[in-house]
Amino acid sequence: MSTLSEHWKSWEGRVADGKFPLRQWLGGSDHGAVFLTDRTSSGPQKAAIKLIPADSREAAQLSRWAEASKLSHPHLIRIFEYGRFQVDDTRLLYVVTEYAEENLAEILPLRPLTPDEASGMLGPTAEALAYLHRSGFVHGRIKPSNIMAVGDQLKISADRLSKPGERGDARTPSVYDAPEAASAGLSPAADIWSLGATLVAVLTQNEPSLKNLARGPLVVPETISQSIREIAGRCLQIDPQQRFTASDILNRLQPQASRPPASVSARVLETRRSEAHSKRWIVAPILAAALVLGVWVGSKFVSHQPSVPAAEVKPAKPPAENPPEQSPAPFAQKAQPAAPAGTARGSVLHQVMPDVSRSAQNTVQGRLKVAVDVSVDASGNVSEAKFASRGPSTYFANRALAAARGWKFNPPQVNGQAVPSEWVLHFQFRRSSIEVSPVEKHP
Repeated sequence: MSTLSEHWKSWEGRVADGKFPLRQWLGGSDHGAVFLTDRTSSGPQKAAIKLIPADSREAAQLSRWAEASKLSHPHLIRIFEYGRFQVDDTRLLYVVTEYAEENLAEILPLRPLTPDEASGMLGPTAEALAYLHRSGFVHGRIKPSNIMAVGDQLKISADRLSKPGERGDARTPSVYDAPEAASAGLSPAADIWSLGATLVAVLTQNEPSLKNLARGPLVVPETISQSIREIAGRCLQIDPQQRFTASDILNRLQPQASRPPASVSARVLETRRSEAHSKRWIVAPILAAALVLGVWVGSKFVSHQPSVPAAEVKPAKPPAENPPEQSPAPFAQKAQPAAPAGTARGSVLHQVMPDVSRSAQNTVQGRLKVAVDVSVDASGNVSEAKFASRGPSTYFANRALAAARGWKFNPPQVNGQAVPSEWVLHFQFRRSSIEVSPVEKHP
């Protein structure tokens, strides 16, 4: 199966089990692949389909998916269908789940979460774990890439759940795996260790070090705020019996008696969105109704970042139909590292928004994202534009690419001289708006 990963992408356009089109390859390895697909049981609905090679354990895996599909929690990815099929000579198992627009691992290269954002992430994740543990399951794979956004809900993956005591899959252990998991198997306490390691990673952009683990408890960086550091420290105890439970975490975050009802929190979140828009910040909320704080940043997570005004803002030539509402001006560049000595970073001089018809934008469900890499010459003009990520729609991708070619920049300066630069433009299409977040990658 060493060459299987080479074939995944070539399967785009095929149909799994006669009913799930493999519309777009979203990622994979020799151990599995994920594609964008559609469900049509209640009208066309975007979903994700995960394929894994069938082996001697396929009956057990299908049985586990059957059990997991009966679970229902607002912060747990839903499992819709599962089964087996064959592509050429390859036997595969598949599971169809909710489609997640993004995951927490995508934001970490940009910046760490703030303590408030980390608390906002921690609450829903702990609630989902508490539910799984009460239901007789363990997650076994809590890490940033498995903490996801589905619309405005924060959810954790559910396609690889296990029973307490089971061994994890044969894979290289990571910092997210509890020290005892290899010998004692997975457990609720092992999930809590994983959550503690995730907390450290999202707050510092560095995974905790296990080098001196045999000599004593893992040390949580003092740069983390005290309240979150205490929770992380209790999650990362070597002795599983000394770790917090998911319920302990929730109680530490906020006593149940004072936790606002979901409907109230939803209204608070909506208010925060309106305020952010009125202050010309880029806002992309992905939080659950139980959250009152923004969690995600940039085009991935909710964030309040200082905006850099464009010197000139001119929309592209409007289409014949009524143009959609757009958010053309604010740019968040907080995630960029400090410029080296003698270097002054560039800025946006003029942007062009994608020319999208109202009827096309009305088809968008949730968020649709396109990323375009642009090379900018020393005069500030775009010399080349190419896709970093096309997203699921050719129409919107081409509109974003065409718009990117028209952008102009104030070039960065190195020792007082204008120099070429590299940028990535993150376009995000919603039914009601279009947002763009530019990030300077070089110099």
